[in-house]
Amino acid sequence: MFVDTHTHISDEAFRGEEEAVIARAQAAGVGIMLQADICRAERSAMYELCARHPGVLYPMIGLHGEEVREDWRDEIDALQDWLPQHPVAVGEIGLDYHWDVTFKEQQKEALRIQFELADKWDLPVNIHLRDATEDFVKIVKDCAHLHLRGNLHAYSGSAETFRELCRYGDWSIGVGGVVTFKNAHLPETVKAVPLDRILLETDAPYMAPAPLRGTRNESANIPIIAAKIAEIKGVPLEKVEQTTTENAIKLFNLCETRSTSQKSS
Repeated sequence: MFVDTHTHISDEAFRGEEEAVIARAQAAGVGIMLQADICRAERSAMYELCARHPGVLYPMIGLHGEEVREDWRDEIDALQDWLPQHPVAVGEIGLDYHWDVTFKEQQKEALRIQFELADKWDLPVNIHLRDATEDFVKIVKDCAHLHLRGNLHAYSGSAETFRELCRYGDWSIGVGGVVTFKNAHLPETVKAVPLDRILLETDAPYMAPAPLRGTRNESANIPIIAAKIAEIKGVPLEKVEQTTTENAIKLFNLCETRSTSQKSS
């Protein structure tokens, strides 16, 4: 079984096709799909979808860096309301300076607060990071006392940066379709990072792997990503499947959560 540790099946790109998308993923051997959250606007739809697929879909809760606006404190306060619904992580959260830095300082404060909530709730974090590595590393260092653990979603940094971050927390990298792109630097990082620190993800409907680049991504494409990692690492595909699934189950505590979800259903 494969695990997609970061997908958005409740996204409007899949509207009306969610069941078919999930079925295709399962047919491809993807038995678990973790649903990333970005703000409260999409949270109800995400939870409703997860409720229909206990033991298969799991929700996260979090405020994405790009969604930090004037009302960001209200957004953070709203997270507490969803805690009884058993999220498996606080995410996706982080920093994104690519398009707009108007709320740069608020993004950093929101991230710190969500790190504190993750510690309080004993949950891992799922990190979105774009064009803000220096600030992110500084915040992680400042928050080392929280003993953070989590996934660096769509990791695009170097192996050196990853090793530095691991001095201040228990981190893994999320590897998606980018690893298959021609001229991508990610394969170098994947080669250097131990397999027991790698998680599979799609970020569907975004970032489809080659040769499907430019099309709508789906969790069913996870085996393509896994095969590329196996090629880079020089190990059998089955080794990548087994190890990355074990990594995901351990980080997101999926055994316990899966049992709870199946009992409640």
